Amino acid sequence: MSAGSERRAAAAPRAVPAPRASRVELRLSCRHLLDRDPLTKSDPSVLLLLRSQNQWVQVDRTEVVRSSLHPVFSKVFTLDYYFEEVQKLRFEVYDTRGPSDLGYQDDDFLGGMECTLGQIVAQKKVTRALLLRFGRNAGKSTITVTAEDISGNNGYVELSFRARKLDDKDLFSKSDPFLELYRVNDDGSEQLVYRTEVVKDNLSPVWEPFKVSLNTLCSCEETRPLKCLVWDHDSRGKHDFIGEFSTTFEEMQKAFGEDQAQWDCVNAKYRQKKRNYKNSGVVILADLKSYRVHSFLDYIMGGCQIHFTVAIDFTASNGDPRNSCSLHYINPFQPNEYLQALVAVGEICQDYDRCGPCPPPPHHWPCSQDYDSDKRFSALGFGARIPPKYEVSHDFAINFNPEDDECEGIQGVVEAYRNCLPRVQLYGPTNVAPVISKVARMAAAEESTGEASVGTEPPEATVCSLLSGYLLVFCNTTSCWS
Repeated sequence: MSAGSERRAAAAPRAVPAPRASRVELRLSCRHLLDRDPLTKSDPSVLLLLRSQNQWVQVDRTEVVRSSLHPVFSKVFTLDYYFEEVQKLRFEVYDTRGPSDLGYQDDDFLGGMECTLGQIVAQKKVTRALLLRFGRNAGKSTITVTAEDISGNNGYVELSFRARKLDDKDLFSKSDPFLELYRVNDDGSEQLVYRTEVVKDNLSPVWEPFKVSLNTLCSCEETRPLKCLVWDHDSRGKHDFIGEFSTTFEEMQKAFGEDQAQWDCVNAKYRQKKRNYKNSGVVILADLKSYRVHSFLDYIMGGCQIHFTVAIDFTASNGDPRNSCSLHYINPFQPNEYLQALVAVGEICQDYDRCGPCPPPPHHWPCSQDYDSDKRFSALGFGARIPPKYEVSHDFAINFNPEDDECEGIQGVVEAYRNCLPRVQLYGPTNVAPVISKVARMAAAEESTGEASVGTEPPEATVCSLLSGYLLVFCNTTSCWS
């Protein structure tokens, strides 16, 4: 494989599981902070607290921006947002005495602000005055919180930059460069996406790789303008500008795939003054990895076949089936907890292909209801002594057919369970590992033969499934989980 093809392969999107909850990213900046340092300016950081069970709980903290009264923080707070809940937040700004990951008790308090996550989400951008203890204003200090909904984003990228032959801004040593990446919004404003670490005394720095969501990077618009600025770090906060360049995520991907991902780092003032000026160094995209986040429906529409397997807990901890308090109690008037869970989950998986007959492969794309198309469900048990020798088993077929553990539809599983219960002795221990291993082996076998997927899968939705195509449902409490 050539270097170019390797780079193209690296730049191709990789499939990762979809997020389980809606998420919101919060970005912070402050203006006109109080100056608590006698010789320099404050070194601010922001502490995020969440109100939980009538007390404030620390969630996260930003990095420290050295010697600045108008900091823009690159640290992003990522929170789950629940529309139906009042999620109270408190932002506390401190003049940090030591590393930001240490306690804040000895830091100087510069002000705080309280609001709800719902208020931030509704307004998208909230600017409030910072208050000191007892509600006094902290001078003209303000904090701005900007929210971005990333619940619908389609992935993230991992980027790694390095530079070569940057301008030397120091007299007695070399520059201490760091890079800032900005997204240009529709209104022309610039949003800080990421700020790298500072590489000391080096004109050809290699910065650490970082990950960022596509929503944050470019609002999921690959042609949106991006700006990269390179600075020489100054401990007093007066950073020297080295140069900048503009690009797009689309251009970055194409250039990286063609092994040409480098840009001139240009200082516009030098270009105007110096006749033979070319650049103030070169910035190189050393690595780019793209990860596509797929929803469950993407896998189904991409051809993923799901085999529904039931694993029932027959350990003695469930109680004597003859006792009405047992989860296995067979009530003649209503189904027990296990049967309720089996029917609730099983009916979803057997209720398939409502949209009419589908054409045969390779033109067949399973519809969203086509989960387990053969309506035959594997039904296993664990934790019981089974006939004829009444030895403990942790992966037996509840229809007692070791050659074929599948039942016809969810009703077949129910009937097998009813017939099995009187014939086994509830025992123990609770050991689900053999069942998981058995299903995993079945999944691996089908994956190797290509039976775990059908249809014309889109390249960006390569089948990646639960246990490679199997949905394993455990029934051992008042409900099932998968």
